[in-house]
Amino acid sequence: MASRLNPYIQFDGDARAAMEFYQGVFGGEVSSNTFKEFGSGHGPDDDDKLMHAQLETPSGFTLMASDTPQGMPYNPGENIAISLSGDGTELRGYYEKLSDGGKVTVPLEKQMWGDEFGMLTDKFGINWMVNIAG
Repeated sequence: MASRLNPYIQFDGDARAAMEFYQGVFGGEVSSNTFKEFGSGHGPDDDDKLMHAQLETPSGFTLMASDTPQGMPYNPGENIAISLSGDGTELRGYYEKLSDGGKVTVPLEKQMWGDEFGMLTDKFGINWMVNIAG
């Protein structure tokens, strides 16, 4: 699998509606999972919120999104990250270089969905997500 770079947008409870809208704009297929499906919500109000959604378009665009779980801040303007996804060594190197001088918010480690995943804010304040296929 080739590495990909794409936007990842965080929503305040309306990720499903947003992804359906973007699907209407760009076409393609949306796949999604709720917090309940992964058993990872921060309370019962999170059960039907989207933990992860992904739109793959006929033009080759990929747009990812999630809802903000309760107890976590939602700050418009800070609700977008750049997502890197693909296979191993190359992405681990990017993660290490991007974290230099920045702040790791989720260490790069194996997650419940079977992939390695980590999040960080680089020294310029840009949020990054790295997902390495399991």
